[in-house]
Amino acid sequence: MELAQVRLLVTDFAACYRFYAEVLGLKPQSGATEGPYEKFRPTAGSAGIALQDRAMMAQVLGEMGELVAGHRSLVVLRVDDLDAYCEQITDRGAALLHGPAPMTDRMRVAHLKDPEGNVVELQEWLLLRG
Repeated sequence: MELAQVRLLVTDFAACYRFYAEVLGLKPQSGATEGPYEKFRPTAGSAGIALQDRAMMAQVLGEMGELVAGHRSLVVLRVDDLDAYCEQITDRGAALLHGPAPMTDRMRVAHLKDPEGNVVELQEWLLLRG
């Protein structure tokens, strides 16, 4: 078994597409800016993050499902230089909620939210620095 992707069900597909492609800089698979589906890949690794229109999944399942208040997911991305990456994404419109700051003696993190309220954690693994 292999993890292929984490899929986020979203209401404002276009805004989320712009966030993952233009703000975070992930590579879209097909360029479907209006949806109803798109997969994004980081520069390394095989798994990805995908967006799917909530209404489309509601048709598949035969139910809309509840909109959950509060934090409902956490997408984690590892970056080599947290400070430089945070500077890049804030220049592109990201608003950091926290950090960059130490999380443990082995990791520094920063947090932000996508347009649907999903929390994104950016990690810099200090052990990889040597």
